[in-house]
Amino acid sequence: MTDIGRILLVEDDPKDVELTMTALEEYNLSNEVVVANDGEEALDYLYYRGKFQRRSGDNPAVLLLDLKLPKVDGLEVLEKIKSDEKLRMIPVVVLTSSREERDMVASYKLGVNAYVVKPVDFHEFVNAIKELGVFWAVINEPPPGSVRKK
Repeated sequence: MTDIGRILLVEDDPKDVELTMTALEEYNLSNEVVVANDGEEALDYLYYRGKFQRRSGDNPAVLLLDLKLPKVDGLEVLEKIKSDEKLRMIPVVVLTSSREERDMVASYKLGVNAYVVKPVDFHEFVNAIKELGVFWAVINEPPPGSVRKK
């Protein structure tokens, strides 16, 4: 397995979680993938709250974020991350089914690092996840102190 950092996957659709996990595992792209099923759970993870208050480890190497989430939507999660001095350097990739221009523009205005529309085709989806994982968790060099590469 490639020795890289943790990926935080924020996704409420169990099928998309399963497909993403399958793609990442198939290509050995992460030591650990943490799944948050809604925006509130993602923020709990990042701020060491709730069931994550005793979690160990650094920030994730990358956060894959759906926009249409229960409790706290993806744009609100993105806004909180990018406005927090301790979290803003975490690369955030919006991975969504939304092709709406307003979602794309809002995401970039809030500081998203990439906006990817989920392919409908299974093989295209798996390939997109592989490429995202390789780039953000292996190739990309994060700013000093934001994430420790293993």
